[in-house]
Amino acid sequence: MKLSKTLLLLGAHCGAALGQTNSTNGTSPAIYPLSTDDFFSFFLQEMLAMSASGGAATGEVLRAAAQITPGDFESVYTEFKFLADSLHSTATSINVTRFPVSAREAYLRAASYYRASVFFLVGNQTDPRLFDIWDIATSDFDIAQSLSAIPGERVVVKGDGFDIPVIFWKSPQSPDGPVPTILLGNGYDAPQEESYHELGREILDRGWNVVTYEGPGQPTVRRDQGIGFIHDWWTVVTPVVDYLETRDEVDNQRIALGGISFGGTLAPLAASKEHRIAAVLAIDGLYSLQKSTMSQFPTDLTALFESGNQTAFDAYMNAVLASPQAPTQFKWFIQQGLWTFNTDSPYDWFTRLGEISLNEEVLGNITCPVFVGRGQDDDTAGGQEKEVADILGDKGYYHEFQTALGAGEHCQLGAESQLAQVTMDWLAGVFEDIS
Repeated sequence: MKLSKTLLLLGAHCGAALGQTNSTNGTSPAIYPLSTDDFFSFFLQEMLAMSASGGAATGEVLRAAAQITPGDFESVYTEFKFLADSLHSTATSINVTRFPVSAREAYLRAASYYRASVFFLVGNQTDPRLFDIWDIATSDFDIAQSLSAIPGERVVVKGDGFDIPVIFWKSPQSPDGPVPTILLGNGYDAPQEESYHELGREILDRGWNVVTYEGPGQPTVRRDQGIGFIHDWWTVVTPVVDYLETRDEVDNQRIALGGISFGGTLAPLAASKEHRIAAVLAIDGLYSLQKSTMSQFPTDLTALFESGNQTAFDAYMNAVLASPQAPTQFKWFIQQGLWTFNTDSPYDWFTRLGEISLNEEVLGNITCPVFVGRGQDDDTAGGQEKEVADILGDKGYYHEFQTALGAGEHCQLGAESQLAQVTMDWLAGVFEDIS
C-alpha cells in the first residue's frame, strides 16, 4: 500500500477508534455539530457542556465556535484566549466584597477558557504557553473557589517519587459527622478542575464530600514534575485514601473511587490493589485503550508494532502525524499521548499505553461493586464496557446511556445531570448496604 493511501486509511481508522462519534457528513447526527471538523465539534460540545455547572456560558462558547477555523489549532488558542482574557479582566474589576458571586462566576469561566486555549498546543512540548496559561487558569480557578460557599482545599499528598495534587470539597453536611466521600479522577487529558464541573457540584448537592486528584501523566503532575503516566495506578490512589482516612469529615467505610474517560481504566486498576474502596465508577468502562486503538490499525501497522521495530514504527507514525491528510483527532491523540507519557517516541508511548490495561486477573482482584457505564453512541472503547462488566460478573453493574435522551456521547457529554442521577443513585444504594 502506498504511504499516501495508508495515511488516509490510518487517519480514518484512528478517528473512529478514539471517540469521533459524530460526522458532519451524516444526514442526522446524534448531536448537532459545532464545527465542520468532527473533533473540533466534539471539543466544543465538551466546552458547551460545562455551562450547566458554571464552567462556561453557552453564548460565549457558541461565539467562539463561529470564529474558530476548522482544524486550525492556533485559532482555538486565539479565540478562547480572547474569551479568557476578557472574563479575567471583568473578574478583576469586580469588587469581590460587594459582588462575590459575580466575581466567582467570571473567574470560573475564565479558568475554563484558559485551559481550552492550550488544549491543542501539546504538539510542541516546549511551548511556554502550555505552562504560563495553565498557571493563570489555576490561579483564576482558586480565586473562584475562595469565593464559593464550599471552597475547595488544595492539598499535596506524597506518593512514591511524585507528589499528588488533591482538592478536597467538604460537604455542607459534614459538620454533623463523617459523610460518604467520592474520589474522582480523570484520564488522558482533563484536569481535576474539570472533574468539579463534570460531577463535583452534583456530588456536593447530595451531601457528600468530593475529592479530586491527579497522578503522573495528568496535567498538573506532567507540567510541574515532568512525570508521564505509570501503570501501577494504585500507587497514586492508596496515598490519597491514606490521607482521606485522617479527615474527620470522611466516612472511611464509604469512600468511592470514580474514573472518567481513560480514568475508567485507571480506577478499576487502582481498586484491584486498594481494597478500602467501597465502590468504583468506571465512566466509561475501558478495558484497554491500546487494544481499542490497535483494532483500528491497518494490518501492516499492527505487524510493524508487534515486530518491535521502534525505529520503523516511529517513522511510520511521525509521517502520518506530519501529513496534512491526517484528521485533527488523530493528530491530537498522538500528540497528547507523547505529552502525557513524556516521550518523543510513538513506539514508547504506545508500548507504555498497553501496560495500563485491565484483564481478568485485575478485575478478579476487585472486591467491591463496580458501576460500568457506556454511551450508546460512543465507540471509543469499541464495546469493551460490556466486556468489563461481564468479567466482573456479580460485582459489575452495567448501564447504557441513551442517545435519544442526549446522553449517548462519550462520558455522557452534555448530559452530566443524567450521569449524576444514575451513578449517584446507584452509589447511594451501595452505601446503604454497608453495615
